[in-house]
Amino acid sequence: MTVFKKLQEARIKLQNTDLKKSGLNKFAGYKYFELGDFLPTIQNICNEIGLCGHVTFYTDIAILSITDVEDPAQFIEFKCPMSSAALKGCHEVQNLGAVQTYLRRYLWTNAFEIVEHDAIDSARPVEPEAEVITEADIEKAKDTLTEANAKGELKKAFFALGPVLQEKLREFANELKKSA
Repeated sequence: MTVFKKLQEARIKLQNTDLKKSGLNKFAGYKYFELGDFLPTIQNICNEIGLCGHVTFYTDIAILSITDVEDPAQFIEFKCPMSSAALKGCHEVQNLGAVQTYLRRYLWTNAFEIVEHDAIDSARPVEPEAEVITEADIEKAKDTLTEANAKGELKKAFFALGPVLQEKLREFANELKKSA
């Protein structure tokens, strides 16, 4: 049996197990698979079928190699570019560990076709924050106009501000129409 046939058999066996998601994204409100949710099951299935997985990290890429233990010349590689992490309050080596853990999870998920929550497509839309004009903004605009007037460039300043003011007025008018 080829390594591809063995991997497909392993995928089907995994698909027929009852995996539970233990990870929880509190911000977006969804569950996800952590390595411990599926890797022990995958290891047992691979052992039974005759496959062995091995992850290697390089500077720019991480590779999961799945090898046929009966014929080590047969293997499949799954590759992923390296990334970085910047977890708050962590040392560099802890961030490295986070990157390796994430990449291992993504590589195994990819290799075994594990269906995972699609965080990008289901993410809540982010409402743009309303632009607030403060007293400081008004004072800055007054100072700019006063300075332009003193230099005899008031007309030039109005021409520069014209398109910006027109756009703001259009936005304001549209908001009024929506609320009416």
